[in-house]
Amino acid sequence: MISVMTYRQLLTLALAGFLATATTAHAHDFRLGSLKIDHPWARATLPGQSAGGAFASVHNSGDRAERLLGATSPAASRVELHEMRMDGDVMRMREVSALELPPGKTVTLAPGGLHLMLIGLKEPLKIGARVPLKLRFEKAGEIDVTLHVENKTADTEAHKH
Repeated sequence: MISVMTYRQLLTLALAGFLATATTAHAHDFRLGSLKIDHPWARATLPGQSAGGAFASVHNSGDRAERLLGATSPAASRVELHEMRMDGDVMRMREVSALELPPGKTVTLAPGGLHLMLIGLKEPLKIGARVPLKLRFEKAGEIDVTLHVENKTADTEAHKH
């Protein structure tokens, strides 16, 4: 027979294990040389939606500038680098040829700012899905990462900060 103290200890250990698994399953990062790509994710899309946004933070711990030149994914016909900016009272989105990654800095790809557009989606991005994405950097080369499809909005991202 298990004593009350032992039962509580087992319950505490089980709960701690569950929380550790839940936390680490949500956070994921990838490294390529001096670059750390933190928590790449994509926003869930609706059936029939042909494009979706992908986001992450990229930290360049090196002593030289780097540039993100592009990306590809089997989930989309093409992936473009985009930025959103206010032009007076109008938010405008445009494609950019590269994203600058200064040494010692973190560049955040987030809703309403710099981001990746997955264009020509082959199927909707469903919450919980994992989507392969290959990032191409000017000096560091290429890295395969995994986008976690989530149901975040610009509002939920803003409230985190």
